Parts: sequence; C-alpha cells; structure tokens
Amino acid sequence: MEPLIALLLVTAAVLAAGRRRPALARPTVALRAGIAAMFLLSGVAHFVGMRAELVAMVPDALPAPELLVTVTGVLEIAAALAMASARWAPYAAAGLSLLLVAMFPANVHLALTGTDLPWWDHLLPRTVMQLVFLAATTSVAVAGLRRLGSERHGAALAPPPRP
Repeated sequence: MEPLIALLLVTAAVLAAGRRRPALARPTVALRAGIAAMFLLSGVAHFVGMRAELVAMVPDALPAPELLVTVTGVLEIAAALAMASARWAPYAAAGLSLLLVAMFPANVHLALTGTDLPWWDHLLPRTVMQLVFLAATTSVAVAGLRRLGSERHGAALAPPPRP
C-alpha cells in the first residue's frame, strides 16, 4: 500500500507545484516523480525493513530468492534514479514495466499462501495496484519514447545548416 500512496501523493504534489513552476505541470513529469518515489521506497525495502518478507514472497520454483530480491532491489533503485532524466526515464519506465510483470507471480504467491494479510495484500486489491503501477510506468515509457522518436525524426527532416 505504501508504494501506491507514494505514487499518488508525489504525483499530486508535483502537479500542484506546477502552478508555480510550469515545467512541473506536465503530467508526465509529475508521474515520473511519483514513480521515482514509489520505486525508491520499494527498492530500499529490498534491503532495509522488509527484506525477510520479500524473500519469503519469492515462489519456491525460483532459485536463489535472496539474490533475486537483491537484484530486483538494485534495479528498482537504479530505475527510480533514472526517472530524474527526461532522456533515461522512458527506458527506465519500460524496464520497470517488465519488472512489474516479472514480479507479479511473487505477488500472487503471497496473496495465495500468506496468512493474516492486510486487505490490500489479497489477490484482487494487489492485482489492481499492480495494474495501476503498470499503467503509470507504461504511460511514461510510451510518452517518452514517442517524444524521443519525434525528436529524432524531426532532426532527420530538418534542412541542413546554412554555411
């Protein structure tokens, strides 16, 4: 639940800050900030506070749960930091989208095997949250890649500089 709260609050705060700083008013910029906060929070949890719970979430069929939690934590933190760059954010968001899909089985495993879970860790709420996260990362990836593509396309069509 904390990652969802971070995503929503930071995105809303950046949009509100856009009233004074127009560069922040763009939804994609605000969403990048929300995603960065969410994955920074989640990535740090892979090492501090929730590590044992995250290792326990890894389905038994996967090898080296400790290593998987470490690798995904590093990837989440790196991608969160990349969200600060308009150039790197689309690639980081695309990677995070893939990571969300790859980690979904761990969420299902927790929902189906966990005991005394809070309501948001049950299968339906967890799935809805994952879809919200995926929509956010996919939106940033698609918007950024379109922007980068149009910049490259526009540069290719630009007339040569005058001597």
